[in-house]
Amino acid sequence: MENFNLQELAKKQIIICAHRGVWGGNIPCNTATSYDIAISHGADMIELDVTASVDGELFVFHPGQEARQLNLRDTDIRKMPAEEVKKLRYANLDGNATVEPIYLLDDMFEHLKGKCYINVDKFGDNPAKIIEKIKAHNIAEQIVVKSDVKPEILDIVEEYAPDLQYLGIISKAPESHEMLMKRKLNYVGLEVVFADDDSPLVSEEFRNKLHADGKLLWGNGILFNYKRKLAGVHSDDTALRGDPDLGWGYFAKNGFDIIQTDWPLALSLYLEKTGQRYR
Repeated sequence: MENFNLQELAKKQIIICAHRGVWGGNIPCNTATSYDIAISHGADMIELDVTASVDGELFVFHPGQEARQLNLRDTDIRKMPAEEVKKLRYANLDGNATVEPIYLLDDMFEHLKGKCYINVDKFGDNPAKIIEKIKAHNIAEQIVVKSDVKPEILDIVEEYAPDLQYLGIISKAPESHEMLMKRKLNYVGLEVVFADDDSPLVSEEFRNKLHADGKLLWGNGILFNYKRKLAGVHSDDTALRGDPDLGWGYFAKNGFDIIQTDWPLALSLYLEKTGQRYR
């Protein structure tokens, strides 16, 4: 991408966000390889997780996933020095070692510079240090931070990242939108989490209100826990099991601007085939 303007891009097309890149088989998530594949598969944005070693170095890794992603029990990289974390390698889906390291955030930012939008997850754990890295690599226009709409988290964002593009995550209380409008934030939109289509968060009235106020609407197609649905029946699983109109089409037909998915190529092909990718 030559120019980064999230609002202008959303006017032209539905934005696809790849959750931790594209991964599976021998390709681990949260790696340069997984992100490069996602971009080649049509993703406009990638989501990455950030955590810190015990001595404060930032890495691209989802905390708490050491047993599954590294095949290491009783290991927490937040309690390890950076030089030891650098020696670790991801495991593939069979639990065998790969050549993929746990990337430094510095290296990943440099790798992705100019390529795509970046949704930084776990921002609230290390806001000051992450902001320092964003400034050092001069990629603020590519960055989107997201968090639950809680006063203590918003205070952190206001203090450390008032200029960064911010999306709130809400599962109730549509009045959060009005509250966010009054905060000293670069508030660009909302991710709405809902169990069924009767939620006021996905009512036509609320969707129209958001768009009238110039805010974007983020829908989550990923399903990381069947007990906690992020968008009711509208998910990657529903789409890939034979009903993409119900899975992904719902977002497209109801004015969602961003769709997060674990399957960006399949989503991109569906949207293009049905004439819904571009506006």
